[in-house]
Amino acid sequence: MSIEVKVPALGESVTEATIGQWLKQPGEAVKLDEPIASLETDKVAVEVNAPAAGVMGALLFKEGDNVSVGALLTVIDDAAAGSAPAPERAQPVVAAAAETAAPAPASAPAPAPTPAPADGGDPVALSPAVRRAILEYGIDPSRVKGSGKDGRLTKEDVIAAAQSKAASPAPAVSAPVAAAPAMTVAGERREERVKMTRLRQTIARRLKDAQDTAALLTTFNDVDMSAVMAARERFKVPFEKKHGVKLGLMSFFAKASVLALKDIPAVNAQLQGDEIVYFDYVDISVAVSAPNGLVVPVVRNVDKLSFAEIEKAIAGYGQKARDGTLTMADMQGGTFTISNGGVFGGLMSTPIINPPQSAVLGLHRIEDRPVVRDGEIVIRPMMYIALSYDHRLIDGREAVTALKTIKEAIEDPTRLLIDL
Repeated sequence: MSIEVKVPALGESVTEATIGQWLKQPGEAVKLDEPIASLETDKVAVEVNAPAAGVMGALLFKEGDNVSVGALLTVIDDAAAGSAPAPERAQPVVAAAAETAAPAPASAPAPAPTPAPADGGDPVALSPAVRRAILEYGIDPSRVKGSGKDGRLTKEDVIAAAQSKAASPAPAVSAPVAAAPAMTVAGERREERVKMTRLRQTIARRLKDAQDTAALLTTFNDVDMSAVMAARERFKVPFEKKHGVKLGLMSFFAKASVLALKDIPAVNAQLQGDEIVYFDYVDISVAVSAPNGLVVPVVRNVDKLSFAEIEKAIAGYGQKARDGTLTMADMQGGTFTISNGGVFGGLMSTPIINPPQSAVLGLHRIEDRPVVRDGEIVIRPMMYIALSYDHRLIDGREAVTALKTIKEAIEDPTRLLIDL
């Protein structure tokens, strides 16, 4: 009996996706609920799981194809559930693979090997980015422990292994076990053409739409981080011991933003047609760097959350982004955005708003700088902060006042306790 595998519902208003990667091939045995394909939507990657145990049938779409919700992707033959695929079924797959590989030029790099799990189960699928990294760094994936979902390798795992390999002393005698990756000839110019993922296309379109639609303007300020850093140093151990999560900077800036948004409601509002929509709650989108691009999951009701609840929510979203398990529900909504470019070393930037929101707070790196305090030049840990806003809705006075409120709350965290 054959069981159809169709494109699942992808979320509100999402009707189409792109085949990102087939995790199983025709003739391979699959288990119940085992991921067999990865779909890329406008916002997140969605895994398609096997509805039954059995043997994979033919793939009706190739990687990179667009598919609609409800489209038939493949079938699973459950008659051979739990058994190895029949030879007559597996043979065409092998033959087809050999036929495809035959015309390849001799100089083409060999595909990256797929690592086998330690328990001897099915091989772990590699994403295109991981395969490119493996070929680039010449790493054996079977010797690298994956930190992704279900033990899958990530690009960061491969890079870390390459760095560790470079730091290790070379053995006195090395046996030529495998051929080394082809070296690039000096002066050789190479190009690589890669199709944009659906997520990257959506990011590009939304950011350009924001520039074309909103009247964008950015105001800046700098913040003395001494008080917050002292509080973190004083309470980081008991905080983590009690709540099971580290006390970071984002919870301070989230709470400071709540003060500003409550005082200046326009910064927390949105333009919808010829109407202004004001919100009596604060849902903050937190920009997170994922393997496929920047995503902005939403921490809801921040105005009612404690520091620990905010930190746990952000940490959870960060892990889901790295594992590729963010859902459409995680990304929907949001009345304000915080983007922390400081984690990558950025000193200053003009962040772009996340439509239909009207403002975004940009954080940057902390560095010691000379400042004047009480008539004396002293060294303080300083950070530049930026507020980009839609000038159609938010006046300059309101934007500057909101940013100043955030600055004052960070420099004197007591304000966060007494709502001042």
